[in-house]
Amino acid sequence: MYNSQKVLSWEEFVHVTESIFTIKQTADQTGISKDTIRYYEKISLLPRADRKDNGHRIYRQKDIDTIHLITCMKKTGMSLEEMRPFLAVPTDMDPAEFPELVESLKRHRETIISQISSLQQVVNFIDMKLAEGRYRRDSSDQ
Repeated sequence: MYNSQKVLSWEEFVHVTESIFTIKQTADQTGISKDTIRYYEKISLLPRADRKDNGHRIYRQKDIDTIHLITCMKKTGMSLEEMRPFLAVPTDMDPAEFPELVESLKRHRETIISQISSLQQVVNFIDMKLAEGRYRRDSSDQ
């Protein structure tokens, strides 16, 4: 007796069993709005989402990972245009194959370290002012 079921390749199996998410689920998982997700698609930071038969967008884990990367880079002050080259690099590629991007990221890292240092000075100043106020308040109680 012949079994007519098709044997799937590994890639086909992963594709068939891969979780899919609605735009609402994707927004909830990433902490960004549905409008922002649509905007990222519109400006091609995210690839166009596949759609169900009813036209609703569907997202995969790789899309969610990309949104997390965008969010992380935004937190560093990187503009969407500055992110574009980083998002174009396949995740399985060795970063050493893109020395210009590595150098750009190193420069950006140095800028962030400088910003952290400046912010720490502000925190230290605030702490000093709060301590002075506490000292004055404690002294006037006597």
